Amino acid sequence: MSTRAFIGLGSNLDEPAEQLRSALRALDQIPESRLAAASALYTSDSLLPGHPRFTNAVAALDTSLAPLALLDALQGIEHDQGRVRKERWGPRTLDLDMLLFGDQVIDEPRLKVPHYHMQARPFVLYPLAELVPADFRLADGRSLAQLLQDCPFVGLERL
Repeated sequence: MSTRAFIGLGSNLDEPAEQLRSALRALDQIPESRLAAASALYTSDSLLPGHPRFTNAVAALDTSLAPLALLDALQGIEHDQGRVRKERWGPRTLDLDMLLFGDQVIDEPRLKVPHYHMQARPFVLYPLAELVPADFRLADGRSLAQLLQDCPFVGLERL
């Protein structure tokens, strides 16, 4: 049985737009998975002052993998694209975050779904809104429309 997962993509090093395009190709190669759709690319300021702007997108992935197996696959793609984990919210070649996994709420040491703080990140919410119906609700019951209303399109630029 397949589950629709939404993956947040971000990069601000080594040609970020190309990093995301490469990651989208890699997502489509994950075993037992298929890339169903991807949002437009957006640029946004880094959460840390003085760092390069990020390029972001959201992908819809249909997968038969369990959530932690998918997380392992995502981290493998990050590693393959040169991700080095040094500084939280710091510069990176690629960041892949599991935002949603079907209608599941997951609270594991390695994985929290819906992704924590996504409600405060326009670079996640606005690309996600391109891929879901207007009345979409997160697994925890929150309305995407309300989250968008509470998180203005500030600091974003659609490419």
